[in-house]
Amino acid sequence: MEKAAGSPSVGGSYPQKNAEILSSQYGINLFLAGLLLTFAWAVHAVGISKSHLLSYLITLMLIQLLWMLWYRCRSCTQRRLIRDKDTHAGARWLKCGITLFAVITLILDSFKIGYYIDFSNCLSPTEGIFPVTHAMHTILQVYFLWCHAKDIIQSFKTLERFGVIHSVFTNLLLWTNGVLTESKHQLNEHKERLITLGFGNITIVLDDHAPQCNCTTTTLCSIFSQGIYYLYPFNIEYHILASTMLYVLWKNIGRKVEHHQQHKTPFKFHGITIGMIFGLIVLTSTIAVVVVYLIQIGRSKIKSELALTMFYLHAIFVLALMCTAGIVALLIYRLEDRSLDNSKNPARKLDAELLVGTAAGSWLLSWGSILAIICAQAHPKYTWYNLPYSVLVIIEKYIQNLFIIESIHREQEKVNDDIKTLRIVTISRGSTLSLTPSYKEIYNGGAARDSGEVPCLLKGSICARENGGGGGAKEETSQENSSVMHSASDFSLYSGNSVTNNKRRVLKNIAAFLFLCNLSLWIPPAFGCRPEYDNGLEEIVFGFEPWIIVVNLAMPFSIFYRMHSAASLFEVNCKT
Repeated sequence: MEKAAGSPSVGGSYPQKNAEILSSQYGINLFLAGLLLTFAWAVHAVGISKSHLLSYLITLMLIQLLWMLWYRCRSCTQRRLIRDKDTHAGARWLKCGITLFAVITLILDSFKIGYYIDFSNCLSPTEGIFPVTHAMHTILQVYFLWCHAKDIIQSFKTLERFGVIHSVFTNLLLWTNGVLTESKHQLNEHKERLITLGFGNITIVLDDHAPQCNCTTTTLCSIFSQGIYYLYPFNIEYHILASTMLYVLWKNIGRKVEHHQQHKTPFKFHGITIGMIFGLIVLTSTIAVVVVYLIQIGRSKIKSELALTMFYLHAIFVLALMCTAGIVALLIYRLEDRSLDNSKNPARKLDAELLVGTAAGSWLLSWGSILAIICAQAHPKYTWYNLPYSVLVIIEKYIQNLFIIESIHREQEKVNDDIKTLRIVTISRGSTLSLTPSYKEIYNGGAARDSGEVPCLLKGSICARENGGGGGAKEETSQENSSVMHSASDFSLYSGNSVTNNKRRVLKNIAAFLFLCNLSLWIPPAFGCRPEYDNGLEEIVFGFEPWIIVVNLAMPFSIFYRMHSAASLFEVNCKT
């Protein structure tokens, strides 16, 4: 009988589970087809040109545009309906971040349009249509995410699953296309620089996709062609952020949520001065190192070796500081006794999985470098700095992942209800005292509540009304006795709160420092400062082509890890 009673609800979940499986398989096949097209273009496969790849991407973007317009129109017609929202998804700071990346992506699209106009005589029309379509796609998608990132879809669920997963994998393919285009440009520059480091035994063949005609205005063509590659890192981050936000929307389809009050966690600069100062010092020094590195690398063998040595020493120092900060934060967590929030949360689960998954990219590169140093027969002086650098990269991500994942799973401290009650009662009594309660009042109120009595301040107010003027003397005597009895406890409570506030302040400073450090470590690989390419030792041990394939596969994940860590640490800072 129990099984029969439970069968309808179980049976009702089967169609939605099937829809989830079918839509995910549709998205994977969509992605694999695009991935093979991208690979075929990259290796100059016979019969496959860039126009075929761009036509496929344009088609996917147009389908997503139609779905987003349909969803938006349907939402407008059902505006009066009360909808469930996932308060953890689509945080305001995340929307602001993706908007910033989207604005820079629109600048990139305008550069591509200008580049097409200058080379229009020998470029396919799809290369002009693609940036226009992409710009429209970017504008509407950012607007869609601002309006609907928190939605929990409960109608047309099967259709919406296909629409959302289509959007997820469209963005992943656009991310892949951006990564490949930017990597090919970096690889060409790397091949040209290798000879200056003395690796003449490596065959240098440039992978050239440049137009086979002259530019109409040489100066503009140079600006557009160079500017495009400096803007690609922002375009890459935009698409991966969009795909993660859309994935959370997909996971929330048909989800049942518990309605509870969500505490707002605004970002405040108060109390994080030390962390911000040290973080800004790291950020400034990193920018200086990247500028010097890009200027010196490839000029001559001596200058290239000095640039690599400078990079490794700076990175070792920064990573050592980050490891120390992370260990201190974890030790503070061990001293605290706070439970973890294990409730179902797709956004938080995705954050943790992305941290560990994308960290594997840099771990792969680090272990490759360690193995190359051990196995190489000749060791230039600068390569020895690569060993502590690679070891610290592995350790730092271990520690930082532990800190972030534990931070986002820790239950947020609840606002003390006694403070609110005391403020209200103080006003109702017409007192001229400060609206901020003392620790004594909070303690007394909490103790009274635990023993089943009315808090002292409320009790005094009620007694004053019941007993009139005579009650005032009793109330005064009671308060004096209470202050004497609890004076030692007050001092203990004050000390406890002081220690807690100090711990919280240290954690906020650590989170702010690590946030800026991760932004700093995102800059070098994103803008072409990649010693994994330039030190040359790994190419000798593993072979040029195999190592370049490993770097091109792992580097995008390593770059994304830093940006995602920075976003997670920003959230940690708000919660702490």
